[in-house]
Amino acid sequence: MKRPGKAKRTDEAERMVETERLEEVKRTAGTERLNGAENPEKEGSSATKKADRPAGWRRLLKLKRLWLLLLLPAALLSLFAASRSQEIAEHVFARGIFVVLSWMMSHITSLLPFSLMEFGIVVLPFALLFLLVWFIVRLVRKKEDRAFRLAKAFLNAGCIVSAAAFLLIVGCSVNYYRYPVSQYLDLTVEPAAKEELYDLVRALAEETSRVREKLAQAGLEDENGVYALSMTKRGLGREAVKAFGRLAEEYPIFGGYCPQPKHIFFSRTMSRTELTGIFCPFTMEANVNIDVPHYSLGSTMCHELAHLKGFIREDEANYIAFLVCMASDSDELRYSGLMEALILAGNALYRKDADLYREACSLYSEGVSKDLGANREYWAQFENTVISNTAEKLNDTYLKANNQEDGVQSYGRMVDLLLAQYRRDGGESIQKR
Repeated sequence: MKRPGKAKRTDEAERMVETERLEEVKRTAGTERLNGAENPEKEGSSATKKADRPAGWRRLLKLKRLWLLLLLPAALLSLFAASRSQEIAEHVFARGIFVVLSWMMSHITSLLPFSLMEFGIVVLPFALLFLLVWFIVRLVRKKEDRAFRLAKAFLNAGCIVSAAAFLLIVGCSVNYYRYPVSQYLDLTVEPAAKEELYDLVRALAEETSRVREKLAQAGLEDENGVYALSMTKRGLGREAVKAFGRLAEEYPIFGGYCPQPKHIFFSRTMSRTELTGIFCPFTMEANVNIDVPHYSLGSTMCHELAHLKGFIREDEANYIAFLVCMASDSDELRYSGLMEALILAGNALYRKDADLYREACSLYSEGVSKDLGANREYWAQFENTVISNTAEKLNDTYLKANNQEDGVQSYGRMVDLLLAQYRRDGGESIQKR
């Protein structure tokens, strides 16, 4: 026997349970949608998130630093144009872009009491190593977007290389193709006979010895009778800057802002490379090795400052340094310039006629001979080492790659300019103005 009343109550109960179940499903679905909207990161690698994310290459193209990559082709195009036209090299770059670039950068770096170039050489390797390790660790730990992050790292490296290449080429390399300095100084450079070279060395020896005697009378010698600087090295740098200003009064091409040369803290280490100074186009600094014999400091400072003026060829920088030293009121700076000129001219004479060279050496005063002996003794400890030979090879390769066919031998071409001036002005060219 059926009980209709009881059956009716069962149907109603089932409908109530079903209704409650549907409402629970709706509430659960609503909660999940809400959580998804408020916390999208919880979806992880869901298909929806992947679909919403832009493609990797599109994200790279949106990076603002991409324009830095244009600096490399711009620099190469500049170098090509300068190598094909001296007018472009001179007026567009050497007396245009370079002047602005060096003025801006040297004003900034001159605020630092130390060499920014040296700081970078010391710190940069450790910084790069740290960044490389940090990047690899993050790449291994975090698997998401590995390809994108790796591509971004290569892009960043490319931007740095591009910017560095631009500074090197526009701040240095293009100036190898500018007008020769002889054009500004009205000098005619031509081959010289050994007799003419001998006359130049004699004149230099006599004037160098005369100035050296004045320094000795002023007590500027150490216990071994070798010349010792009377002022601080920073004081000598100020004298070099002042002398540049005096030379610019006669030759305006050497005018403009002239910062103090920077002293290398690890100068003894620098001597192992047999380098006395470095011009850095990345920081626009004239860096000087201050561990060398005192007589050569002033000439080295003026040489590196000549590079900062846009005269990059080594022979021209040597000659400009001589002119700056000779324009100075300081006998110490003048002695430095005369000694460098005497050494280079003497080397050139020795290659032509060793007997004439030895005859000219008899004119050297005792003080000059002692200073030259101390200089040979100092540099002998660094000769023919792996470091010095490698540094010379790198310097030689760099110079040859920049239109200096005779490489490191180009330093000695200063003698051609000295001879041109000696022909024009006679002995007055190496005497006090």
